[in-house]
Amino acid sequence: MTLQEIIDESDNIVFFGGAGVSTESGIPDFRSVDGLYNQKYDYPPEEILSRTFFMHKTAEFYKFYRDKLIIHGVKPNKAHIALAELEKKGKLKAVITQNIDGLHQMAGSKNVIELHGSTLRNYCMDCGEAYGVDYVDKASGIPRCESCGGIIKPDVVLYEEMLDDNAIRSAVSYISKADTLIIGGTSLNVYPAAGFINYFNGRHLVIINKAATPADRKAELVINDSIGEVLGSLKI
Repeated sequence: MTLQEIIDESDNIVFFGGAGVSTESGIPDFRSVDGLYNQKYDYPPEEILSRTFFMHKTAEFYKFYRDKLIIHGVKPNKAHIALAELEKKGKLKAVITQNIDGLHQMAGSKNVIELHGSTLRNYCMDCGEAYGVDYVDKASGIPRCESCGGIIKPDVVLYEEMLDDNAIRSAVSYISKADTLIIGGTSLNVYPAAGFINYFNGRHLVIINKAATPADRKAELVINDSIGEVLGSLKI
C-alpha cells in the first residue's frame, strides 16, 4: 500500500517524530554531521545540556542555550502543516514529539505530547512562576525570577533528568490504541522514547526518515526521503 492509501483508510493515526521534522524549518539536528554534537565548544554539548552542568555552571549553560537552542524566526514546514490538517480532519489523534521548538503547535496541532519539553516554557525553580522564551532570551546572564529572585529553568528535559510521567503514559496510550503509527525524522536510537514503538499493535507501521532505522524491518512501509516533501504531497 502507498502512504496515501494507508492514510485514506485509517481513522486513528498517531505520529511520532524527532529532530528530522524540524531540520527542514532550519533547526539544527543534534546528531547529524552538521548538528550541534559535531561543533566545538569548551565543553561537549552532552555535558552542557545535563542537569549537573545546569546546576553548577548555570551561566555557561545559558550561553550555549541562548546561542544554540533558542532559534529565532523559524516557521512550521510542510510536515508540520500536513499533520495539523490530518488532525483537523479527525484522522490524526496525537503528535508525539521529541522536539522542543513548539512548531507543531505553531502549525495548528492541538494534541501534542512533548516528551522532552519546550524552550517556549520556562519556570522559576523556587516559586514556580512561568516565563516565556523572550524573557529568558533577553535576560543578562542567568535569568532570575522577578517575584523571588530564583533561577529560571527551561521546561526542557536535560540529560540526567527523567521524562515526564504523564507524557510517557499519554504517549504509550495513544500508540497502543492507534491503527496507524507514522514515525518520522528520528533515528530511533534515543531511549526510552525509541522504545515506545514496542507498544504499537495496529495495522500499519510507516517510517519516513532519510536514513535507515533499527525498526525498518518491522515497518509495512519505509520511505527514505524528506518528511516535508512526503507529508506535504498527501491529499488530505
